[in-house]
Amino acid sequence: MTKDKFLILGANGKIGTELTKSLRKIYGQEQVIATDTHLPTDGAHYLPFVKLDATDGAKIAHIIERYRITQIFHLAAILSTKGEINPLNMWRVNMDCFFNVLEAARSYNIKKVFVPSSIAVFGADTPRENTPQNTLRMPETVYGMSKVSSENWCSYYFKKYGTDVRSVRFPAVIHKTESTGSTGDFAVEMIKNSVSNKVHECFMSPDTRLPLIYIDDAVRASLELMDAPATKISIRSSYNLAAFSATPAELYEEIKKYHPKFKILYKPDFRQNTALSWPQTIDDTVARADWKWQSRFNLEETVNAMMVYLRKQV
Repeated sequence: MTKDKFLILGANGKIGTELTKSLRKIYGQEQVIATDTHLPTDGAHYLPFVKLDATDGAKIAHIIERYRITQIFHLAAILSTKGEINPLNMWRVNMDCFFNVLEAARSYNIKKVFVPSSIAVFGADTPRENTPQNTLRMPETVYGMSKVSSENWCSYYFKKYGTDVRSVRFPAVIHKTESTGSTGDFAVEMIKNSVSNKVHECFMSPDTRLPLIYIDDAVRASLELMDAPATKISIRSSYNLAAFSATPAELYEEIKKYHPKFKILYKPDFRQNTALSWPQTIDDTVARADWKWQSRFNLEETVNAMMVYLRKQV
């Protein structure tokens, strides 16, 4: 039987970095082709690696042919905060990359495609508590608008062409890489500054509650969704995904268990308004029913895991 060959676009990003490692651990180094616009920082671990701008559809097609790709994880994107600086450019880049992947998948009969969405698809008029799977999606950022469009196109390509596209709406991801331009980076920056003993300036107010997910859970959710039989996938737009919810103040109190002298200043900026348009808690009942999703990391376990990781880096 022919082994699956995986293509990862955006392999240097917050999810791509850990996803690449996980896929290679499961399927072998040579079965996973990592790509991004710039070379990775950890050298040989990322080989094979191909430098790729995902707005180049012809090069995506070339890589698929050369490496006989059977599955694609499309993670290349400009995220919410950076996107608001130049919204038209963000829309162009994100949508061009997305359509290049969909068309390549259709043309080459790719077995499965993973395209992440985000809680950014929701807006201020969406129920913020226990946000349901099927509800109003009226985002207030261009990033969120691009994700709503992507979700609809995922469903369209499945229904019209039979392209097996799968997606989850990620909460704010607590990741191990550098800040990525996401509103959810408030949590990552707070944890990292506590380890380096810096006074942290939080760009959100202390009582702003947001859904969060630890990177290990985010990667596992992606893999479990892709492993699920097609007959179990009832949502062809994007699945709600939940782990836990917390405020900056609650995160700060948890961090202080490790660094009692850690200081924080709250200085909300424009990202505060973005956060207030997002859900506070998510109902992921459908994901739990369809492909048995179950988070493993709560707030306490996430902070502990990050502390262990960051101390090793130091």
